[in-house]
Amino acid sequence: MTLATAPVSVLPGVGPQRLRTLGLLGIFTLLDLITYYPFRYEDRNAQPGRELEHGARVTVRVTIDGAAGVKYRGKRASTTISPVVTEDFRRLHAVWFNQPYVKDQLKPGRKMTITGKYDANRRSITVTTHDFAVAGETVHSNRIVPVYNVKTDITPKILRNLIAQAVKTYSADIPELLPLALRQKYRLIDRIEAIHEIHFPQNSDTLHQARRRLIFEEFFLFQLKLQAFRWIHRHEQPGVAHTAPDDAVAKFVQGLPFAMTGAQTRVAGEILRDMQSKMPMNRLVQGDVGSGKTILAFLAAYVAVLSGNQGAILVPTEILAEQHFRSAVELLEPLGVKSVLLVGSQKEKERREVLAEIESGDAQVIIGTHALLEEGVRFRSLSVVVTDEQHRFGVEQRSIFRQKGHAPDVLFMSATPIPRTLAMSVFGDLDVSLVDELPAGRKPIQTFWITPDKEERSLRFIRSELAKGRQAYIVCPLVEESEKVEGVVNATDLYAMLKDWFAGFEVGLMHGKLRPAEKEDVMRRFVNNETQVLVSTTVIEVGVNVPNATVMMVYNAERFGLAQLHQLRGRVGRGEHASSCILMSKPDTEAGEERMKAMVATQNGFLLAEKDLELRGPGEFFGVRQSGIPDFKIGDLLQDAKIMQVARDEVQTCIRTPDFWTLPSFAQLVDFLKQEKVLLQRAGD
Repeated sequence: MTLATAPVSVLPGVGPQRLRTLGLLGIFTLLDLITYYPFRYEDRNAQPGRELEHGARVTVRVTIDGAAGVKYRGKRASTTISPVVTEDFRRLHAVWFNQPYVKDQLKPGRKMTITGKYDANRRSITVTTHDFAVAGETVHSNRIVPVYNVKTDITPKILRNLIAQAVKTYSADIPELLPLALRQKYRLIDRIEAIHEIHFPQNSDTLHQARRRLIFEEFFLFQLKLQAFRWIHRHEQPGVAHTAPDDAVAKFVQGLPFAMTGAQTRVAGEILRDMQSKMPMNRLVQGDVGSGKTILAFLAAYVAVLSGNQGAILVPTEILAEQHFRSAVELLEPLGVKSVLLVGSQKEKERREVLAEIESGDAQVIIGTHALLEEGVRFRSLSVVVTDEQHRFGVEQRSIFRQKGHAPDVLFMSATPIPRTLAMSVFGDLDVSLVDELPAGRKPIQTFWITPDKEERSLRFIRSELAKGRQAYIVCPLVEESEKVEGVVNATDLYAMLKDWFAGFEVGLMHGKLRPAEKEDVMRRFVNNETQVLVSTTVIEVGVNVPNATVMMVYNAERFGLAQLHQLRGRVGRGEHASSCILMSKPDTEAGEERMKAMVATQNGFLLAEKDLELRGPGEFFGVRQSGIPDFKIGDLLQDAKIMQVARDEVQTCIRTPDFWTLPSFAQLVDFLKQEKVLLQRAGD
């Protein structure tokens, strides 16, 4: 039995109830417990009684000097007071609020260490829950003390005791994962020492060394999983070596209604090189809204067809799928390529016909939504898959496509500019291409930051645009009125108000609570200009091309991140007319003001993404639990970005070592990959 398999219930004092609560913290095994790291530390080394500062949180060694008393105020409120004497003979009172049960522990003559807020006027220390220890208990006082996230009946003291017990009893069983040469190169302490010091540091220097070792280890093992998967995918699952004759590619480019930008040409070359190799392509194409990524998707699908295979393009919404399908027909049909559309709302007869064409190979380019992932969809020879808005599709959905073809080339598209630091972690197994140039002639979008008192003026401006035959998006954070969030505009009430404001024009309402078919209908009406104003939540962030829309107005803009605001702004400015983005906001924080200033200052999505990461941190970059960003236990993607880069470089060096899979020095790492199920696809395993 290893630490990774031994249940935490092997420790004394862990019964069924405590086991359930530990489970809520993600602690099931001894390894989970030992690697449950503190989120902060408190210096609880005792101070002399005469050096205590008024209002400060202090730790002092005392002796109980008399009987403790409890005063009750009603049924629940109580105050426990005990006279104490410090080691330098200063008389004080220790006070506990609503903890009458501590009276039994406050026996005259007992020596204790207490921590709390000092009141010089009352000569008292208010001791918070569990922040006291009997003399001799060195886990909780007279040291730098770890502070953990806890739940209900697992108190900080209980958790510290359990971790101390586990580390003391089982530390010899903690395996060393990093090769000796790597530890020596970066002067990293041993894993056992690091685990002990991260929980119970001797001083700030040993704590720093423990954090440094464990952050590197965490990032190294994460990159190892990504790079090993990438190595296996490339070396042990040979893909299709596509043929792309220069004259055929030139014919595709000549058929475009515009000249490709330098960035498009560069990325097209990277895609073609990948597709001509027998190693399966695994590439992410990042580009700002309107940078022309869709053309690159069509090029990849066309190269698959040139090689006698099929290409699939997966997008998040039916409206977007329909737009891509119309563009594919217009662009690829003159080249003799048959494109089909597969979406969930198709009638049964039409769906059967499309499925038959896909299976027979008559359908060469298939464009669709999640319907493409269903079991009944069988391809004759799928050799390239393009997914639009990559972070909307999880790893499982991506792997389904790999199963539908013989190790097809995979191209991911994202209009969400992702800072390099995050791209290394979220998409660390991909090659990354940047389409960092907008097509010539595209007009910049005028961006304005206004306060709520300018609302009426902005709505009059929108009405003037509607009078010219244009359309507008109006976005707000909430669907309906919420008692919890005061002063925040909601779509339902705003829609009711704007119907009167824009009398004579059609106003539509879009939000996440609508059924998929209702959303599609609302969006279709806007695309067809049957609706002139679309009031919406951020569900239109990943949207469709409406060249006639010239105004984007965002209420409570301070509630959105820069990446979201930039995506919303990108919904306009897609046609020949000048476009505007109006951000209505009265931020109550400095970071909120910084976001508004940044939006006005630049339209470069990559600069905004870096700023967003700086202001909000990686956990919020994409929104709650949406992005696939790993939840690191100790490393911080922002603060520890350099360590992530070093870890990635070292992993790549290891993986390229000819005997990586067999050398004894790497045996622990190979065992780790087997435990993590990364090596299941390896031949012979």
